[in-house]
Amino acid sequence: MKRPPAPALLASVLLAAAVSACGGEPERVATAPATGERVVAAEARIDALKPVSAVVASRDLGEARARISGTLVQLSVREGDVVREGQVLGLVVDERIGLETAALGAQIAAAEAEAERARADLSRVQTLFDRGFYAQARLDQARAASRAADAQVRAARAQRSASAAVGAQGRILAPASGRILSADVPAGSFVSAGQSVATVTAGPLVLRIELPEAEGRNLRMGQVVSITGEGLPSTGAVAQVYPAAEAGRIVADVAVDGLRSDRVGQRVMVQAPVGQRQALVVPRRFVSTRYGVDFVRTVDRAGRVSEAPVQLGSPVGEDRVEVMSGLKAGDVVLAPERTR
Repeated sequence: MKRPPAPALLASVLLAAAVSACGGEPERVATAPATGERVVAAEARIDALKPVSAVVASRDLGEARARISGTLVQLSVREGDVVREGQVLGLVVDERIGLETAALGAQIAAAEAEAERARADLSRVQTLFDRGFYAQARLDQARAASRAADAQVRAARAQRSASAAVGAQGRILAPASGRILSADVPAGSFVSAGQSVATVTAGPLVLRIELPEAEGRNLRMGQVVSITGEGLPSTGAVAQVYPAAEAGRIVADVAVDGLRSDRVGQRVMVQAPVGQRQALVVPRRFVSTRYGVDFVRTVDRAGRVSEAPVQLGSPVGEDRVEVMSGLKAGDVVLAPERTR
């Protein structure tokens, strides 16, 4: 058999090596024993999160109500205005009360005239009694008439004061210091006693969320809620879960530091815990990011170190993170190399 020339044989060997290299898996072998902190990726039960729209609101709301029935002749505030407790927000007028007050004023004038006449009559009777023309009974009668006339004056004045006080209740006052959330009753409208004319924020500001009843029942005080919103902290805590369901939904308040009153009514997205699920988690410090891609360093049984791109999920507590892909339970993860 004829042997191929040496150069041809060498080329064949190199080509075969190149093809083998292209078809095989690249392998990164540590040039030195892997050192550093290690952790084993393991599954854990974590909160199942659901994206929910939340609204910035105050924990309590104050209703500025009309205290008498009548015509709303003035409403001096609009949505977003800041008010202080006791500030006059509007005015309700009942024309009948005004007419009644005027009529009582006329009654006072009549009673005062009658009291003046009774006092003059008493003075004459007293003079004639002193001269012996009238008996004691006539003097007592004149005195009683004068006292009765004075009492009529006092009664008429009290009635007018009461009527004026009722009219003064037409002023609509702010029940608390805060910001106007709604004031949508137009001036000129008829309002009934007790009807709300404006709503005012009261108490601390919170993020208010609503969840279907089946999911909302899983909320617990103190649970961490992730927040997505410009100018807001990244997390808050469930501060209150209202026990009564409305239209099949549970309402809860999330306490967040730094909420401002000018954000009342604004909507933001939050991740609310609605139960628990199994997830693969690792400490956040074991994940490094380069060019927007997250990596972890893994060590196989032979001690070889390789880097694996991973897809991260939600934060778990303050120092752990969920790994959605790129790792499996039992993988040994090596802490990132320190940059020198």
